[in-house]
Amino acid sequence: LGCRCGVRRAVQCSAVLCCWCGVRRAGSQSVRRAVPPCVCRRPWPTRAQAASSALGFPMTAWVILPVSLAAFCIAGIWIVYAMAVMNHHVCPVENWLYNDTCSGETSKRGYPKSCCTIQDIPLVSKCGSYPPESCLFSLIGNVGAFMVILICGLRYGQILEKCRPTWINSGALIAGCINAIGLVMVGNFQVDHVKSLHYIGAGVAFPAGMVFVCLQCILTYKVAVSLLDHWTGHIRVILTILALISLVLSGIFFIHESSLLQHAAAVCEWIFTVDVLVFYGTFSLEFGSITKETVLAILSSGRSKTSKSPGSNASAHLNNIPESIAMI
Repeated sequence: LGCRCGVRRAVQCSAVLCCWCGVRRAGSQSVRRAVPPCVCRRPWPTRAQAASSALGFPMTAWVILPVSLAAFCIAGIWIVYAMAVMNHHVCPVENWLYNDTCSGETSKRGYPKSCCTIQDIPLVSKCGSYPPESCLFSLIGNVGAFMVILICGLRYGQILEKCRPTWINSGALIAGCINAIGLVMVGNFQVDHVKSLHYIGAGVAFPAGMVFVCLQCILTYKVAVSLLDHWTGHIRVILTILALISLVLSGIFFIHESSLLQHAAAVCEWIFTVDVLVFYGTFSLEFGSITKETVLAILSSGRSKTSKSPGSNASAHLNNIPESIAMI
């Protein structure tokens, strides 16, 4: 359409886009640059902008997902805790004194209990054992599990875009999905009513969540290219170490019958839960770069990467992406 290119061939010539010239180099990547003979009418659209146009919404909106998971679940479980304390189902977390028995409850409704036994220790799951807070606890578990699966899938696709398929990436995806399954079991099978299934869910969710954050720390450094990426890795390492320490201490304290150690186990469990949710929230730093190719990478398990070859094959593949997204 009147564009003139002074080098090998024009990648794009249009009346509304810049006339860009492509020079292919190693790694099947092309460098686009404008040369003096070209007449530019509008800047070349970025990959994120092109993806936004194809999907119908800004791809940067995905940054809301990890933050929403962390904010929704952290706020939700603390609301559940407050409801349980006000309804005398558990004792406040700041209470470290427990009696063997309580003859009668003298506290007013809507105020924390004044007499506590070992049955009133404020474990996370204990706070969601009785209605009405058990309803909210189940909702948090179900919605949180769904958001965890979404985050794990998108993160899996992001890593596929940046490097070859590895067992670390696949393992992180599997661990994240197992973590989500455990969350559903913990949220829907209350510890005071279906103890065996609740403990199975907790035994699945906590270790799987720990494995997930460890593998994601490795992947963060593996694909890091900027200073921000490395600082994100450092933050995640700190969160992972804190989660590991709190999980181990929680397990050690929980197996003892001492009320003091049981309460310490509850505190460690709260720290672990909030810490892992904050870890999930840090994915917002990378989810702003999600494109339509990320979705295709998830569905094809890296086939979109391997199908790109020098020459016309790459252009043909890129041209087929909008049709594939429309079919999805």
